[in-house]
Amino acid sequence: MSSQPSPFAETPEPPYFVVTFSSQRTGEESGYLEMGGAMVELAQQQPGYLGFESARTASGFGIINSYWKDEASILAWKAVVDHVEAQRRGRSDWYSRYEIRVALVQRAYGFDKTAATKGD
Repeated sequence: MSSQPSPFAETPEPPYFVVTFSSQRTGEESGYLEMGGAMVELAQQQPGYLGFESARTASGFGIINSYWKDEASILAWKAVVDHVEAQRRGRSDWYSRYEIRVALVQRAYGFDKTAATKGD
């Protein structure tokens, strides 16, 4: 049995919101991992935060989905001072391009083979 946390966010029944952050890294590494870790910890402390999932390719393209209870929680997170600084550093140092999309999740479903076979 693995002690690694699941890369899948555990979200409640819909509706809730997702913020999708698609980005292309510049290759600049100075401070990136530290800031990323700090932002994960800070986001987890915010009212309305539900979880996140992320993936990045070897070429530097990545997607982060963060899940939120409502739009007010998303707007509050966007304005947190340390997050504003991370956004500034992202534009100046770490990303050559990014796109942010905000959507309401109305339906969610999935499959987990390991859960389906537990107890068999």
